[in-house]
Amino acid sequence: MIKTLDKSQNRIAAIDWMRGIVMILMALDHASGFFNEGRLFTDSVLLYENGDSLATGQFLTRWITHVCAPTFIFLTGTSIAVSHAQRLQQGMTQIEIDRELRIRGAFIALLDICVFSLASGKPVLQVLYAIGVSMMLMVWISRMRVWIILFLALVILAGNEWLLTALWKPGGDVPLWLALTFAPVFTGAYSVLYPVMPWLAMMMLGWVFGKWLLSAPNDLLLVRRMLLVCGCIALAFFVVIRILDGYGNMYMQLEGNSIVQWLHVSKYPPSLAYTLLELGLMAIILAVLIWLESITGVRRNGLVLVFGQTALFFYLAHFATLAILRLAFERGGLETTYLMTVLALLMLYPICRVFRHIKWQNPQSILRFM
Repeated sequence: MIKTLDKSQNRIAAIDWMRGIVMILMALDHASGFFNEGRLFTDSVLLYENGDSLATGQFLTRWITHVCAPTFIFLTGTSIAVSHAQRLQQGMTQIEIDRELRIRGAFIALLDICVFSLASGKPVLQVLYAIGVSMMLMVWISRMRVWIILFLALVILAGNEWLLTALWKPGGDVPLWLALTFAPVFTGAYSVLYPVMPWLAMMMLGWVFGKWLLSAPNDLLLVRRMLLVCGCIALAFFVVIRILDGYGNMYMQLEGNSIVQWLHVSKYPPSLAYTLLELGLMAIILAVLIWLESITGVRRNGLVLVFGQTALFFYLAHFATLAILRLAFERGGLETTYLMTVLALLMLYPICRVFRHIKWQNPQSILRFM
């Protein structure tokens, strides 16, 4: 169908823009962790107690970054579907494609299990763990029919809370198998922020979207309309779930009718309300970006595009950059947080641009896993 998702001029820039926006917002969130003394981290029944104060500026600074993980994981599924089709066209065998995906998934998961856990002083399984394991599982899931994958993804996302209600008591003991799959855990011995299954379901949805892109007519207007319709439907269901204030909120009920309370949803684990809100917003933003691409064209070295095309490298490099800035600047409030974010992005842009060039010049090197 549609333009291919490779490093050529034919790449769909809007998808890279969307991923680049996610990287920028992620840098803001982590800069807040490094520099913001008033940072809020209340995105779960495990982290928030009814009646806790939610300062609007601090809350919204955290909330605008909620779109990052669902978007990145969804688009990873899309990229897997499209790159799979491209590699088959290039003559790669299914065995070779599967091996590449397993290796890349294992590499990404091990970054969390080894590198970031070592820095934390204990095993901490975060977003890279969920992404890596999900990628490896997609080797087998992708063999299913598209409608079955869509159905299973929706069942997992809609039924996640039902399962946890039966097996999980927030704050109680959690068996390791449940922590790795569905229920987050925060303990002194280890932590699991991103249990695999709900995030795998989002990757499965992205894979279904990628397959649809490959089979749909070459009509970006149709793609935009589909994204807008799906995004609006998701947001409508989000509103219904919040109004009913029961199932789908993962124990994070409304405590008033302020905008902050409406947006205060559970990320750990992702509630149905959270998933609908973030994927709905992503779909609408992506539709707008596809429209902008047709109007403005693409600057090959645009900052957002470069970040979107070097996402994993950016993820690793931005922690080092923030750590360096922390040596020179003291912690403060929101002003310091936003200033440090801008400085980090300015430092990262030339580094990511050089990395992209080297990676594209050496497509068979280990850098292809980044």
